[in-house]
Amino acid sequence: MLGDFLKALGQLHDRRFLRVVALGVLLSLGLLAGVYGVLAGLIGWFVPDSFTLPWIGEVSWVDSLLSWGSLLLMLGLSVFLMVPVASAFTGLLLESVAGAVEARHYPGLPLAHPQPWGEAIAESLRFLGVILVANLLALVLYVLSGPFAPLVFWAVNGYLLGREYFQMAAMRRLGCEGAAALRRRHGGQIFAAGLLMAAPLSLPLVNRLVPVLGAATFTHLFHRLNGDRAAG
Repeated sequence: MLGDFLKALGQLHDRRFLRVVALGVLLSLGLLAGVYGVLAGLIGWFVPDSFTLPWIGEVSWVDSLLSWGSLLLMLGLSVFLMVPVASAFTGLLLESVAGAVEARHYPGLPLAHPQPWGEAIAESLRFLGVILVANLLALVLYVLSGPFAPLVFWAVNGYLLGREYFQMAAMRRLGCEGAAALRRRHGGQIFAAGLLMAAPLSLPLVNRLVPVLGAATFTHLFHRLNGDRAAG
């Protein structure tokens, strides 16, 4: 498992890897900016520019306060949600990462059967929904767990990253049912690999690389569990 990660890390300089990192971050920033734009628009639509309160007089700063507050909220959430969102977008670009891994380490394999774009988009949206909802619900556990909050964070994201990335990597070769069957047989190893991916999520800047490293690591893990031999 550690060997799978080290192989992925050793290929990080690959231009196909770097391209996916850049696109994942740009798409994530675009989504967060779009969400803020919608939120700011709703505030401007529903909150009047000014109104009058008894004994206070005219109040004209509420909409500005809410707009700045929503900006600070989105900046805070972006720190928390950037990696899950980037992970979902990286799922759309998994073929590029997996293809680069296989071209370098498994050149003798037959061509894979990647998902059609429509299915890939649907799968990535499903992954995005699952990982966002799970992390938002886990916020309650983070508060209740006190000093153990990082462990809860790693466990939640380790499970999600392991399950989803392994499934996406395996589906290229085995289809949906075959991938799910292999994942169930090796659930412990997949969860442990997910924890390995989740640990750097709390490190700024480093966590931006997690989606691509995860996709590459789980491509290696799939081939190892599937019995495919790596080249020299």
